Amino acid sequence: MATCPECDAELEVEEADLDVDDEISCSDCGTNLRVTSTSPLEFEVSDDDDDDEDDDDDEVSEDDDFDDEDADDLDEDEDAEKEDWDE
Repeated sequence: MATCPECDAELEVEEADLDVDDEISCSDCGTNLRVTSTSPLEFEVSDDDDDDEDDDDDEVSEDDDFDDEDADDLDEDEDAEKEDWDE
């Protein structure tokens, strides 16, 4: 019987059905695990979990595409709204 490297829960899996690089999910903590060895059966946290964290970083970096032209467009829109309000 193998254990989850994240939460140490015992994993109930059919060892004969698994090959190296197969992925499963821990039923206790939900972590995606990748088979690193079949004899003995061992797992490591799948890289897919790390990718999810990287995606969060990508969302922040998309703001880096905001340039001076975009800022000028926003300023013009605000000026137009102020003029409409004054009338």
